[in-house]
Amino acid sequence: MHGVIGEARAWLVQTGRSGRYLLGTLMTAMVTLVAAPLLCVPSLAGPWAERHRRRAGALLGRPVEPRPRALRRDLAWLVTQVATGLPAGTLALLCLGNLLLSLVVTVGWWAFPTSDPPRLLLGVRINSWAPALTISLAQFLLLAALAIIALPPLARVHARCCLAVLAPSPAEQLAARVAELTQTRADVLQAHGAELRRIERDLHDGTQARLVAIAMRLAVAGESFPQDPDAAAALVRQAQTETEEAMTELRSVIRTIYPPVLADQGLVGALSTLATRAGVPTRIDIGELGEVPAAVEVVAYFAVTEALANIARHSRATKGAVRVTRNGAMLSAEITDDGTGGADASRGSGLDGIRRRAAALDGTMKISSPPGGPTTLTVELPCV
Repeated sequence: MHGVIGEARAWLVQTGRSGRYLLGTLMTAMVTLVAAPLLCVPSLAGPWAERHRRRAGALLGRPVEPRPRALRRDLAWLVTQVATGLPAGTLALLCLGNLLLSLVVTVGWWAFPTSDPPRLLLGVRINSWAPALTISLAQFLLLAALAIIALPPLARVHARCCLAVLAPSPAEQLAARVAELTQTRADVLQAHGAELRRIERDLHDGTQARLVAIAMRLAVAGESFPQDPDAAAALVRQAQTETEEAMTELRSVIRTIYPPVLADQGLVGALSTLATRAGVPTRIDIGELGEVPAAVEVVAYFAVTEALANIARHSRATKGAVRVTRNGAMLSAEITDDGTGGADASRGSGLDGIRRRAAALDGTMKISSPPGGPTTLTVELPCV
């Protein structure tokens, strides 16, 4: 029984969404027809078409990625919108309008003057409860069934048509892909150069300076040993201490290149250790990952590390979760928290670093963080 009720509710919700979409399509098709000369301006045609492209994607549940602007395609959509939106929207208006009229007549026929009783679609007059509860109710149920059966497919067909007309051509997709790879390559080279400069600076200012000091102490110890063995021994001990400190600094530099925990425990163990040390209670769920390339391990580890650090510092969350799965050649890491939301990668924060590292491997980063939360960060990396 509960299943039938749930299915009926889903049908009604879907019909309602489809009806709103088609009525909105009718209104925008009329605006497009009336304001066609104005909408042919490139600065207006593009945003107008993009708005309806996103509406169509939302109805179909498809993510709508940014596309290159093409005036010819936008103008073709204006014609298509008028040609298909007017009849589809009019059909939805007639169906839903008569459905509402039938309901009003069935319930409130008695409120109309007896000299001019309301009529149904077939011209039948409703002037008593008998036809109201039979003919009018039958018309209502028939129109309701028609709306449930016809409106969702009609809305989906129109939405697919909208997306098809506005979809970028193969040449445009290739050009966008080349531009994306060019930008990614520039980001990788920039990040690589910055990383090399950081390593060089750490080695020069830290480890190299200590090694020079050690060499000088040993040289002085060697020269002073015949005259003052005790002083030479003290210098050797100081050199030994500085050698241990230099080794510690060197390990610290190496750790930033490839985290030792990955070499020791693998990605699964490293992420589990991260979760236990997170600033908020964090649940971790790791599926069967198989063999993961080292570069992918480093980026996934960095992404989870940065995300958990952001949760602890900024989110005011009480709990978090990390879920890592692999689907074919794609590794996916999803980090969520119940904090205040509002995270934005465009502000130049650590989130942008995650995005750039993922893009370097031809991966993606997506974030959903509405005000008030929750926040979901998804990083997808190809393991090829």
